[in-house]
Amino acid sequence: MGLFERWLTLWVALCIVAGIALGQALPGVFAAIASTEIAQVNLVVAGLIWLMIVPMLLKIDFGALGSVRQHWKGVIVTLVVNWGVKPFSMALLGAVFLGWLFAPLLPAGESSSYIAGLILLAAAPCTAMVFVWSNLCEGDPTYTLSQVALNDVLMVFLFAPLVGLLLGIASVTVPWATLLISVGLYIVVPVVLAQLARTSIMASGGQAALDRLLARLSPASLLALLATLVLLFGFQGEQIVARPLVIALIAVPILIQVYLNAGVAYFLSRRLGVAWCVAAPAALIGASNFFELAVAAAISLFGLKSGAALATVVGVLVEVPVMLSVVAIVKRSRGWYESNLFA
Repeated sequence: MGLFERWLTLWVALCIVAGIALGQALPGVFAAIASTEIAQVNLVVAGLIWLMIVPMLLKIDFGALGSVRQHWKGVIVTLVVNWGVKPFSMALLGAVFLGWLFAPLLPAGESSSYIAGLILLAAAPCTAMVFVWSNLCEGDPTYTLSQVALNDVLMVFLFAPLVGLLLGIASVTVPWATLLISVGLYIVVPVVLAQLARTSIMASGGQAALDRLLARLSPASLLALLATLVLLFGFQGEQIVARPLVIALIAVPILIQVYLNAGVAYFLSRRLGVAWCVAAPAALIGASNFFELAVAAAISLFGLKSGAALATVVGVLVEVPVMLSVVAIVKRSRGWYESNLFA
C-alpha cells in the first residue's frame, strides 16, 4: 500500500477535525456548496465522487469473467456472503444496536437514518481495495479479479432493488427516482466509461500505459475522498460536537458485521474444500465494502447533513485497520485451515 492507503484512517480522522472546524468557521461557504444541486444531486460532491470511483473501475477487467469457472466454489461462497448474508446481517445488526440498544444514546429520530447508511454500506461489495487486501494475504490474483468483475456486473442490477427492499424493512421511505438516478450516475455510467477508456488505453499502450495512468489518478482519487469527508463533517460538525459518542456507537455494528461475514466466508470455504489462496481473498471480499459508492448514494438519497451519510463515513474510518486485522487473522490461521482440508 502507498502512503495514503496505509494511513487512510489517520487522514480520515484529520478530515473529521478539519471538517468540523471549517464548518463552524465558514458556515456560509458550506451552505453555498450544499445549494449547488440538480435533481437532489450535489454537483460538487458528485464531481469528487467521480474522481474517487472512476480510477478504481479502470482496474477492473471484465474479460476476467471467463476465468470464474476455475474457482467456482470460491465464487459461490463470495456471492452468497456478499448478496445473501452481508446486507441482511447489517440491517439486522443496525436494528438491534442502533434501533434498540443504543437508541437512547443517539439523537432523537436519527436511528433509522443511521441504519439506512449501514444498509447502503453493506449492499455495495468492495471493488478496489480488495486488490490490496488480496495481495497482502497472497491470495490468488485470478480469482480476486474475476470475483470483483462479477460483483461489479451484479451491482448494476442488484444494488437498487436490494437497497429498496432493506430500507423498506427498516421503515425508511425509499425515494426510488433518486435511488435509480444514483445507480445510473455512480454505477452504470462510470462502469461503462471506465471500460471504454480501459479498452482504448490497452489497445494503444497496453498494460504499461494503464499502470502509468492509474499511478497518476490514484492520488487524485484519494484526495477526492478526503475532500468529500471534509464536506460531510463540515455539515455534520454541530451534531458531532454535541454527541461525539455517535461515531463510536455506529462503528459497533460495522465492526461486528466485518468479522461475521469474513468468518462465514472463511469457514464455508474450508467446508467446501476451497484452496487457502482462494479462501483468504474470499473472506476479505465478503467482509469489505465499496464505501465510495455508499457515501455517494447516501448523499444523493438523504443529503449531506443526513445521519445516513455520517454512517457511511464511519465505514471509511474503520475500513483500513479492521481489514488489516482480517488479513492478519487469515494469514496466521493458514496452518489450521489447510490441516485436513479435504478430509
